[in-house]
Amino acid sequence: MKQLALLLAMLMLLIQYPLWFGKGSWFRVRQVEQQIHSQREVNRRLQERNAALEAEVQDLKVGLEAIEERARSELGMIKRDEIFFQVVEQTPKQ
Repeated sequence: MKQLALLLAMLMLLIQYPLWFGKGSWFRVRQVEQQIHSQREVNRRLQERNAALEAEVQDLKVGLEAIEERARSELGMIKRDEIFFQVVEQTPKQ
């Protein structure tokens, strides 16, 4: 009877092995869920960035004000008959 109980216990442990350590184990499922969660967070941030870029592209396609603003700030361009003043701050002498 002891041997039968030991055999049944060993079979039960053998059946449990794939549940805990196999391909579809609890540990693997938890790991994949964490990977999915982190990838969804990355995707969310990328979607926000893409939406901002898309809005900027649409603004540049439609409005001339955005193009003018970008030319002024990034390229230092000025309009015709416009006077440009550059203010240079002096550092205090020591």
